[in-house]
Amino acid sequence: MVDKQHILVVDDHREICDLVQEYLSSEGYGVSIAHDGAEMRRLMAQSPVDLVILDLMLPGEDGLTLARWLRESSRIGIIMLTGRVDVVDRIIGLEMDANYYLPKPFHPRELLATIRSVLRRASAQTTEKQPPRSRARLSGWTLDLSSRELVSPSGREVRLTTGEFDLIAAFVNNPNQVLSRDQLLDLCCNRKAGPCDRTMDVQVGRLRSKLEDNPKKPTMIKTVRGRGYIFTSEVELS
Repeated sequence: MVDKQHILVVDDHREICDLVQEYLSSEGYGVSIAHDGAEMRRLMAQSPVDLVILDLMLPGEDGLTLARWLRESSRIGIIMLTGRVDVVDRIIGLEMDANYYLPKPFHPRELLATIRSVLRRASAQTTEKQPPRSRARLSGWTLDLSSRELVSPSGREVRLTTGEFDLIAAFVNNPNQVLSRDQLLDLCCNRKAGPCDRTMDVQVGRLRSKLEDNPKKPTMIKTVRGRGYIFTSEVELS
């Protein structure tokens, strides 16, 4: 049994909600159900929630809108569910800072393993001890690993999504090392790459557009054909 962590399931399919609630309750979790965004907000205002399982297709506000709202105010774990298999949905879900993307139909044990992974990673990040103002300097850029802020050489703050920050942090912690897509997904999302999974390629492209003078000819994040990516900038930690 696990501690009574609170999971909120947001899905308009009542059969799925009933199945997930029964299964997760039997595993020792506290489970609440919401069928739309308004109900989700109401339940979250009533009691703390450790993780949200969020359906992509919802009446009214869709799952991506709600994921964006959640990320604006918290670091809560988010698992996106959807019956659509388009890789674009998966990419968008992760860009909205969901921790994991799980297509329907799914096996309850797969969902349970995903929940445990996301909660374990969130717990590790919470308890991890870092210097009060741990910073990395890279080619004139400054990355504050504590406040998660990126400042350009000209002094302009550049906004990063959670996924983009996790990616640049992975590069900063592994400079001049070739990292495969699988390794990056594991470092950033605590998951393995699936067949034809190009989620990380999109994230790298978006990060390049913010860091590189010419994203089409990158000098900081370089592609190693057939192997992955390498961060070639000199990194100074302080």
